[in-house]
Amino acid sequence: MNLEFNRNEDAMKLAWSQVKQRVAKIAKGGGDKAIARQKERNKLTPRERIQYLVDADKPFIELGAFAGYEMYEAEGGCPAGGTVSGIGYISGRQCMIVANDQTVKAGAWFPITGKKNLRMQEIAMENHLPVIYLVDSAGVYLPMQDEIFPDKEHFGRIFRNNAKMSAMGIPQIAAVMGACVAGGAYLPIMSDETLMVEGNGSIFLAGPFLVKAAIGEEIDAETLGGATTHNAISGIADYKFAAEQACLDQVKRIVSKLGKPATAGFNRCSGVAPALPADHIYGIQAPNNSKPYDMQTLIDCIVDANSFDAFKNDYGKSIICGYARIDGWAVGIVANQRLVVKSAKGEMQMGGVIYNDSADKAARFIMNCNQKKIPLVFLQDVTGFMVGSRSEHSGIIKDGAKLVNAVANSVVPKFTIIVGNSFGAGNYAMCGKAYDPRFIYAWPSAKIAVMGGEQAAKTLLQIQVANMKAQGKTVSPEDEQQLLNDIKNRYEKQTSPYYAAARLWVDAIIDPAETRTVISEAITAANHNPQMDDFKTGVFQV
Repeated sequence: MNLEFNRNEDAMKLAWSQVKQRVAKIAKGGGDKAIARQKERNKLTPRERIQYLVDADKPFIELGAFAGYEMYEAEGGCPAGGTVSGIGYISGRQCMIVANDQTVKAGAWFPITGKKNLRMQEIAMENHLPVIYLVDSAGVYLPMQDEIFPDKEHFGRIFRNNAKMSAMGIPQIAAVMGACVAGGAYLPIMSDETLMVEGNGSIFLAGPFLVKAAIGEEIDAETLGGATTHNAISGIADYKFAAEQACLDQVKRIVSKLGKPATAGFNRCSGVAPALPADHIYGIQAPNNSKPYDMQTLIDCIVDANSFDAFKNDYGKSIICGYARIDGWAVGIVANQRLVVKSAKGEMQMGGVIYNDSADKAARFIMNCNQKKIPLVFLQDVTGFMVGSRSEHSGIIKDGAKLVNAVANSVVPKFTIIVGNSFGAGNYAMCGKAYDPRFIYAWPSAKIAVMGGEQAAKTLLQIQVANMKAQGKTVSPEDEQQLLNDIKNRYEKQTSPYYAAARLWVDAIIDPAETRTVISEAITAANHNPQMDDFKTGVFQV
């Protein structure tokens, strides 16, 4: 029995249990009373709709479950950003599904709702995935309209993307299960096919109250824009159904007839199980990621057994690079080594830090993967680049720039898993959100910030104390300690994976034991897009 491994395992399982508990609360949407009102109208919840729609024997990867988490408290919150979304299989075809949650403020769009929906469309466009919209929304949340309506990345971008995806040949199907109001009415009509549920589904630019206020006409919602109106009179909709289940069955039939998609041709063979069992991954990291560990062990829990081929194994040891297979898919892996290592020159290198040689090695490896059309997987546990006169004189900024250049200009799909620290420029070099990974996920142990909490808190304390003294205030040692604790608590909250997921800096917080499955499904999605630009890096500092 390895006591340290067991302690690590218990801590990680507890952290994942806390994630699941929070997701369970989020899944309640607007709460039991709001769900009961849905049932009274013979309506399913968005999660029930998705469960009915997707193939039960295939994985469904929910994305953005924590969108809006602990945000908009003055507004009563916005669980999951008011939508449920993810990638699943319908009639054997991998699809993006976006479902409004009418139990949350009548499905109204908050600023984070727009950001989440745009991210789902971005994923669909990048990976050429068919999109299924399950529509049940009152439109823009009016008290915050200035934050969701007019800007480039706001509500209107949704319809621009509808048009762009249509031009790209990406199928879009809209099933209108409830209200579809104002500008939102364009979404189903800009989709390829529109399905409506009688009695509940409605589409109109202005509802009955606004119509009366604007032109004095009195009319009920069903006559104005119900399923019969739009199927028999306006011709806007294509199908109508008496119940939601029949509507969703038709979605399945439509998807089952889609033509077979072209692929990128990424290499895949029959997958084999990893050398280490999936649940071994729980015991690798110490609680709070406080001790060194061997990243190679983590890799061995994810990749197919005996498939990993290390690249430049004896050079640039603070980053592990190598070719491998994950569930049969050929991948290139770039991962931060968390052990203290020793270079061939006898220099000790701290784990999680990017040095000149490791930056140089990783940049070259990324270029090789682009040359060979091999997708890249980044496993982040990075504290940043090495600092100090020795590194500066050796050109660490130059070598770091090479790595950032290679990551930024990489054309093969990139997938990022933040397993631990993601600090400073290390976040960028290891393909953080700003560098367009197709998917980016976080473990419960992830921390994302410009620098580590301890260093940041002490820096902020020095600034705050200096400002107070400049104002003639006396600061006792006890006052300093209290200030430090307050700063650390605030900073640690901002570095947590929940804070990141709430703002969609990551697509989801995942179970570490499911990392292999999540990566495999992500590559499956990416393989649907056959288009790839030529690889060009521009000017390199040498």
